[in-house]
Amino acid sequence: MRLPARPNGRIAAFLLSCLTALVTLPAAAAPPTPPPVFVLNSLDASVSVINPVDWTEKQRISTGKEPHHIYMTPDEKSVIVANSAGDSLTFLDPRTGEVQRVVYGIIDPYQLQFSRDMKWFVTAANRLNHVDVYRWDGKDLKLVKRIATGKTPSHIWIDNTSTVAYVTMQDSDELIAVDLPTQTIRWRMATGAMPADIFGAHNDKTLLVGLTGSDGVQVFDVAGAQPKLVGKIPTGKGAHAFRSAGDGKTVFVSNRVANTISRIDLTTLKVVATYNVPGGPDCMDVSADGKTLYVTSRWAKKLTVVDLASQKVVRQVNVGRSPHGVWTLDHAKRI
Repeated sequence: MRLPARPNGRIAAFLLSCLTALVTLPAAAAPPTPPPVFVLNSLDASVSVINPVDWTEKQRISTGKEPHHIYMTPDEKSVIVANSAGDSLTFLDPRTGEVQRVVYGIIDPYQLQFSRDMKWFVTAANRLNHVDVYRWDGKDLKLVKRIATGKTPSHIWIDNTSTVAYVTMQDSDELIAVDLPTQTIRWRMATGAMPADIFGAHNDKTLLVGLTGSDGVQVFDVAGAQPKLVGKIPTGKGAHAFRSAGDGKTVFVSNRVANTISRIDLTTLKVVATYNVPGGPDCMDVSADGKTLYVTSRWAKKLTVVDLASQKVVRQVNVGRSPHGVWTLDHAKRI
């Protein structure tokens, strides 16, 4: 059968439509870019924005003076940088790093935390020896009460009922409980040397307190009207910051002087694993799949990444001076 020298109009139109369809086929969708890892550089007054795909610092955001802690709001709409010497808070978009706004007039916000219902916002004034309790209406902060405390208020834990804020006093070796509805101190309790971070366990009936001036974690029973010291977990010198592993069973504590991180079983209250992390490990975050631990190496100007399965450091990323807090939206459960 002899083919025609040229296709007739109908065949030509059909071929053209096929070619057009091929040309206009949608490209395969690119995988979504994971949210960045934020690292707070206390001595540089900045935040490093780390790309967790190629592990490069893609941006450095200026903040106020002496930022010491970084915190993601419970609704995860903002990452807040507390600029202690700048008397301000810098709100960042957790997906892009864009500065959402800066709130001034927050006096010496060394540490910060929202209650889980986001009605209360508490800051610890490390230099000025007070705790500030603010009301939050979803938009603005209003100071309700400034509470005089012991020496050098350090870290905060707010219970899951959003009614009690526990705060450590770094230089007077105390733990206090602040009643948020009345803004009064419920009780004071002596601790070991230089208490730092706090972690609530057993439905907040138990508090773990890291002792930076010692070598472990104190355990307090706070279920009753008055607290009771019930034990101490040896972890390593300079026990400092906590981070839930996200499994509801274990919590990490960084031992800054020992250059280790301990994993504590919350049922037995014993150390079940120890990870060697150089450079003064401080604050931590955990990836959403629970496989990776992000740690700020305070004295080494690094973000250290630990593979939890192998218990090995797999990379270090250069950041600014005295990296302190670390947060990412792509995280394991906080509790």
